[in-house]
Amino acid sequence: MYTEKQLAAVARRENNTKRAYLVVNKLQGKHIPVNPQDFFDMTASLATKVKAAYPDEKLLLIGFAETATAIGAALASYLDTPYIQTTRESIDDVTWLNFTESHSHATEQKLVRDDIEAITGSIDRIVFVEDEITTGNTIKKIIDIIIKEFGNDCKFAVASLLNGMNEQSQKTYSECNIDVHYLVKTQHDTYTEIASRYLGNGYYHEKDISKPDISINELAFSGMQNARRLVSGTNYSKACDTLYEDIRSRISFEDENNILILGTEECMYPALYIASKLSIIEKNVKCHSTTRSPIAVSKEKEYPLHSRYELASLYDRERTTYIYDLDEYDCVIIITDSKSVSDDGINSLANALIKCGNKNINLIKWEE
Repeated sequence: MYTEKQLAAVARRENNTKRAYLVVNKLQGKHIPVNPQDFFDMTASLATKVKAAYPDEKLLLIGFAETATAIGAALASYLDTPYIQTTRESIDDVTWLNFTESHSHATEQKLVRDDIEAITGSIDRIVFVEDEITTGNTIKKIIDIIIKEFGNDCKFAVASLLNGMNEQSQKTYSECNIDVHYLVKTQHDTYTEIASRYLGNGYYHEKDISKPDISINELAFSGMQNARRLVSGTNYSKACDTLYEDIRSRISFEDENNILILGTEECMYPALYIASKLSIIEKNVKCHSTTRSPIAVSKEKEYPLHSRYELASLYDRERTTYIYDLDEYDCVIIITDSKSVSDDGINSLANALIKCGNKNINLIKWEE
């Protein structure tokens, strides 16, 4: 059993008038550096609930970008189901189901229509996977779109680490026969007030896209499975395992006791998977990811995030992203599935890591 204190911390959103607070998950491996095994233990607990609820149904899992992409993939691997994530990235030669996430800083979301159309006739239920469900409006939007496009033969459910739905939202879901499975029930009534207490006086570091003082070891490996398209959860994990073996064949960890594995934006699961494998060989391994979310940082000890580094995205040099609470490690491995990694993105992330004392920095480009 997990508690709210174990999983949830309230942070201040920056420049977002729609919702003043953000719930930061302590074990998710997105904003806060995490022991990867804690992530997989947590997601296994949620997967067990889903498995018990639908032992005889054929499921499709859909993870929400960007924070729930790894959660969805972990559940799909555990349950051996098909998996696809929503995305904000571009893919050539596909048609889309478009919807919005009203409270987010980046509201536009999309799902590959072609893949949903191809699989809807062979599954019993779609399970939407989230880190946190509050009003449930975003998921309800995409359910309505799917029903409009493909009919109402399919059943629906939600699997979320946190459930912050109020009584009215839960009633709406119940009336629509949408099941909700979760680890912790949260009450959001006080979150805005809690967020307002923090001073936001943490350490803010501006983007530095100048050429780094040290060289970055760049490696490219093939075999990438793109979860923005329909994949098998089991095969996705197998591809990540192959990537882990490829990395081990090219990078020595013999003298590296403290290791950081960094994911990039929607590419979270491969980083967490590889971090978990490395942690088995008795390494002190942490994992988190870059993000689009601009979150205020603050010096208070109880506040979840204390330092913020502004970056150029590895996917689009014009996009601003962030990484939080970096530290010094013996070895850093960045894992990205960007098709064309921007120089500004590499430079800004490398300079942020160097500022924290990191010298052994590796960039892994995972390619199809």
